Amino acid sequence: MGYQYYLLENGIRIIHFEVQSNVSHCGLMVNTGSRDELPNESGMAHFIEHMIFKGTKKRRAYHVLSRIENVGGDLNAFTTKEETCIYASFLSPYYDQTLELFADVAFNSVFPQKEIKKEKDVIIDEINSYNDSPAELIFDDFEELVFKSHSLASNILGDIKSVEGFKRRDVFRFLKRNYSTNQMVIASAGKIDFNRLVRITEKYFGQIQSEENGVKRLSFRNYRQTHMVDQKESYLTHAIVGNLAYSRNHPKKIALALITNLLGGPALNSRLNLTIREKYGYAYNIEANYQPYSDTGLFGVYIGSDKNHIDKSLKLVNDEFKKLRNNKLGTIQLQRAKKQIAGQLAISLESKLNEMLSMAKSHLHDSKVKSIDQVMEEIESIKAEEILEVANETFNPADLSTLIYKAREE
Repeated sequence: MGYQYYLLENGIRIIHFEVQSNVSHCGLMVNTGSRDELPNESGMAHFIEHMIFKGTKKRRAYHVLSRIENVGGDLNAFTTKEETCIYASFLSPYYDQTLELFADVAFNSVFPQKEIKKEKDVIIDEINSYNDSPAELIFDDFEELVFKSHSLASNILGDIKSVEGFKRRDVFRFLKRNYSTNQMVIASAGKIDFNRLVRITEKYFGQIQSEENGVKRLSFRNYRQTHMVDQKESYLTHAIVGNLAYSRNHPKKIALALITNLLGGPALNSRLNLTIREKYGYAYNIEANYQPYSDTGLFGVYIGSDKNHIDKSLKLVNDEFKKLRNNKLGTIQLQRAKKQIAGQLAISLESKLNEMLSMAKSHLHDSKVKSIDQVMEEIESIKAEEILEVANETFNPADLSTLIYKAREE
């Protein structure tokens, strides 16, 4: 049985994949994130993700956290540039109380004043901790470099000044503007009959008033190649080289994902790992990443290296880009690359939690979710000519930006 869909009258969508397991996974995903914040709201989406667990009209914070965890479940949440998600893993008989809790925290949270003050301190500690980790910070700073003066440049955590300035009324204003029922998806991967899941969801979400706001996002324009070097108190030198990339629904997205995996995916035989780490021992860490958004995307290669090896490492990265721009993959190379990314995708979806979150995100942005078989067919249909075309569009030297964190001088 494939994915099953249902639409509540208030616009909330349901997607379910039945799994015969003692453990089920369920999430509520909202089409709002840090790029939907106004200039004075930097970090607000993430702040709300923290605060929804701090008490509702009928529960204190302790009772919110205990509702699922007292029966052995795991309750969590996250915020991205474009989504906010509350999710849980639990024993399959506990769907009712899980969905009841989701409805309570999403629509009845009260955001107590004393908890707001306390959580500001927690998030400021999180920001300071993040700033102490250049290997993590450089990814956000690279996005800020590329998406300069655009909402996509904003750090998900916000900054200390903006977080300190949050007021309770600001939280409710953000919720009113962004937490619309037609921008919500409830996703489930678990052992429950779909009709029963719909009845439970209707019970707790069906009476919520319809709010149908459209998502108004300003598309990113006017990208400029930029090179920046910054000094950091760090033993390693960190660098990212990259470019704008395809959006979530672009027809060449799968081809770029394949190239990204071929270059610097998790496999130890990726091109960059074999060359920079295994052959020369220049880098402690080397990886390629591709992040698609609704209207654009970002590709980057990250290097963590001794300061004496960073220039050599960057040259080797650019050499690999050049090979992909100039040399069409042979039949055996292409088939190997297809098998590798297909296998990694299948393995990742063995985690039903991962599959549930993937379903939620896909259904949030598209009316129908592609099955793994459909994605595999798309991978198999990629031609060597398309790889060459994508490489030339993405790895053009005139478009590549670079950010380097230079290690401290000894």
